[in-house]
Amino acid sequence: MNYNRISADSHIDMPWLPVDLFTSNATARLKDRMPHVADGPDGPHWTSKSGQSYGLVCGVGPSGAKLVPGQNHRVDRMAEVGLFDDYKKHGKRRPTDPALRLKDAEMDGVDAEVIFGILGAATRLGDQEAAKEMFRIYNDWLKDFCSYAPDRLIGLACLPYGNVDDAVAEVHRAAKIGLRGLELSCSWDMAPMFHPMWEPLWQAVSEVNLPLHFHTFPSVSPEERARTPKEVQRAAMFTRVSGFQLNLSNIIAGVIGAGVLERYPNLRISFGESGIGWIPYVLDRMDFEWEDRFRDLGLKMKPSDYWKRQCKATFQFDKIGAKLIDDLGVETLMWGSDYPHTDGVWPESSKFIAEQFVEVSPALVRKITCENAGKFYGLMN
Repeated sequence: MNYNRISADSHIDMPWLPVDLFTSNATARLKDRMPHVADGPDGPHWTSKSGQSYGLVCGVGPSGAKLVPGQNHRVDRMAEVGLFDDYKKHGKRRPTDPALRLKDAEMDGVDAEVIFGILGAATRLGDQEAAKEMFRIYNDWLKDFCSYAPDRLIGLACLPYGNVDDAVAEVHRAAKIGLRGLELSCSWDMAPMFHPMWEPLWQAVSEVNLPLHFHTFPSVSPEERARTPKEVQRAAMFTRVSGFQLNLSNIIAGVIGAGVLERYPNLRISFGESGIGWIPYVLDRMDFEWEDRFRDLGLKMKPSDYWKRQCKATFQFDKIGAKLIDDLGVETLMWGSDYPHTDGVWPESSKFIAEQFVEVSPALVRKITCENAGKFYGLMN
């Protein structure tokens, strides 16, 4: 297949999944601990045994929020092309119907997508054993979903974060069933990446030779967000959304500083929806500190050299990052539409790509919006 544009960051979220996916496929012992759909004041919504909500069925964004016209320009654009009405009027789940999803991609000029999964679902469930079962079910479903068009749909297996042995087992199982990448489900309460507990995971990921992904994630728990006074909830959300991509700086530094990329030179890591404008500063800071007082870490190269050798970052719209391509290394950058999230640029990806790359050569734009992802995921030579 000839590729002209590949989204290295797209999504499938809980609200769009078949309503009986988990309850129908769980073992008998865990069936009543699975996420399920129940009626609510605003319509059917996903919930857990503990009452934790995952949002409205086919709601807006990963949280399944209620559609509020005029509140979010990006959501309004998605609504204008019928994403939500198609479900309400015709029962069409476009993000989780592979044929309809590919039509949405084609509308946006996208030939293939890398699909991140049910982010944060495990932490909301609050039940590690049930979360492990939930991810197994999702990954099996994802394998079948992507088999519709394996050269266009690249699904990432979700790995449980609460138990490293469980994550390692799922790494090997995901590779065996043919999924093309791995995603560690990040959380505000997870052990830092420099902790030695993660060593079996690095080894397993290196063994199966699949790319590992970390996606941006909220910096505070749902409980803390719920305690935010009503009069400042919008300000609190603005604060979190404005800086949530920077959470990944600790993961980048932890992985490099702990020598993970030194010990496993074939390990490939991608940071989903990380943005890129802030990364040159972090790399420069790490290089300075390593040269000044951390030469005892056992690194044989500067931290930025490990970044350029083994890491990728994705973004949808980052005008500052577009000015710093040389500092980042063009080979480390992959564009993504973030479909169908509220922070994404679908269905106007062409417009946003043109605006942010107005001073970048067409050859570099093609690398960033197509070739780098194509090579990273084995779609192109």
